[in-house]
Amino acid sequence: MRLIVNGEPYETLKADTIQSLLDELGVSSVKVAVEVNLNIIKKVDYSNYKLKDGDRIEIVNFVGGG
Repeated sequence: MRLIVNGEPYETLKADTIQSLLDELGVSSVKVAVEVNLNIIKKVDYSNYKLKDGDRIEIVNFVGGG
């Protein structure tokens, strides 16, 4: 499946959900927000949200500071 992840082409054979993509990328779902095709996806849906060929995914990390 071909995806666009944070503006870059990405190809995967295994990742079919947001959670499996995050796992494949080595990204913890705890401190990120994920948007698919301009729609923000709730964390509780990461394991159930099915990705499709051509989806545009933005993964945003939260950074604390002060």
